[in-house]
Amino acid sequence: MSEARTQSPSATGPEKKKAGALTVRQAAFIGVGSMVGAGIFALLGAAGEVAGAAVWISFLLAGTVAALQGYSFARLGARYPAGGGFVEYVVRGWGDGHLTGVIAWMLIAVNAIITAMVAVSFGSYASAAVSDGAGWTTAFAVLILLVMAGLNVLGSQAVARAQTVVVVVVVGILTVFSVATIANLNVDLLAFSGYPSFRQVVSSVALTFFAFLGFGVITFTSKDLAEPRRQLPRAVYLALAIATVVYVAVAIGVFGTLTVEQVIASGGTALAVAAEPVLGSAGYWLMSITALFATAGATNSGLYPATGLADQMAASRQFPPVMGHRVGGRASMGIVLTTTAAILMAIFLDLNAIASIGSAVALIVFTLVTFGHMRIRRETGARLSVLVLANLATIVVLVAFAATTLVNEPATTITLVALLALSVVLDLVWKSRRPAMTDAGQRTR
Repeated sequence: MSEARTQSPSATGPEKKKAGALTVRQAAFIGVGSMVGAGIFALLGAAGEVAGAAVWISFLLAGTVAALQGYSFARLGARYPAGGGFVEYVVRGWGDGHLTGVIAWMLIAVNAIITAMVAVSFGSYASAAVSDGAGWTTAFAVLILLVMAGLNVLGSQAVARAQTVVVVVVVGILTVFSVATIANLNVDLLAFSGYPSFRQVVSSVALTFFAFLGFGVITFTSKDLAEPRRQLPRAVYLALAIATVVYVAVAIGVFGTLTVEQVIASGGTALAVAAEPVLGSAGYWLMSITALFATAGATNSGLYPATGLADQMAASRQFPPVMGHRVGGRASMGIVLTTTAAILMAIFLDLNAIASIGSAVALIVFTLVTFGHMRIRRETGARLSVLVLANLATIVVLVAFAATTLVNEPATTITLVALLALSVVLDLVWKSRRPAMTDAGQRTR
């Protein structure tokens, strides 16, 4: 049996209660905070261009696809709880070769891109709240990255407490928004007769699925759960259920209040515009506050996997040992590297042009994880039929994404190829040196 397929101590034997461990609710809220971030504010207009008023169906379909992959991840996490999250599942399914290393490097880079994008979104809302111009956007983006990095350095409990506040505020306000708009919606705006073809609705799932990418973050909480075998699946399902209900309700509220043309024209302020007819001018500020909390929470959750990913990959020698070190005895190299990269990108890059890269990489990784899961399903007890259905659904979304987004966004395609090439080079360079090293610094074969 390969090194990757041997059982780690965390995957076997009785689980011991850990002091200061996260609860199911806290783990789920870390995932909800990552999912219900900038996506719901930015996606409605773009999805409306493809799916029209049927965006709520698109979110429902995307939630179903995420739930199918969530089944795969939950089964793997219950069997192999580890701080490396779903990268550990890649190792279990495919071994410790180049594929795992390349995926791990890509995830580090993509995580930094998405975190930077969300931080810039926070900066935009914060800048608009304090001034008419956008001159403070970068400053606020850097500030939120540093603050949330500090929370992550303090530990998982600090992250969980912050996310609890964020999720309660965001979900609470979005619930008020949904109830108010649905109670006053114009049923004619949601008439089935005005919906585009089902093919177009399916195509839009490639966009709305982006709003569910954060559920993978929950797998990195395994190391902080008292009983991950029992608690991780519950956290995954709870987070996906909350996110799906929120997305569907918000979409119905917005498209039942505004015409499709108005939603598209409103862009990222669609929720604020939809809130005004029923909540008055206070609705705009209510949605602005929600956006600030949501993007701050998404930044916090985006940084959370960095420590576990870097530590796990350094321990398995997929990354150089330095990636498992602590700066100043507290800050993990994963956090330092991700935060530094996110700050540099927030300052120097046009993140809107490459933001879709997160969807492409996540869809590929999710598919590879579940294909690997099929190879070891007897160890997890997962049903092959569900795993096959999960991958079929994800592949359909990936093909739709390639046809609707990558074709029309050359910057995203170029970035994806460059990111893949860089990850391959980093993996090859490190592993060309790794055989000559052991933990004791001696030569090995």
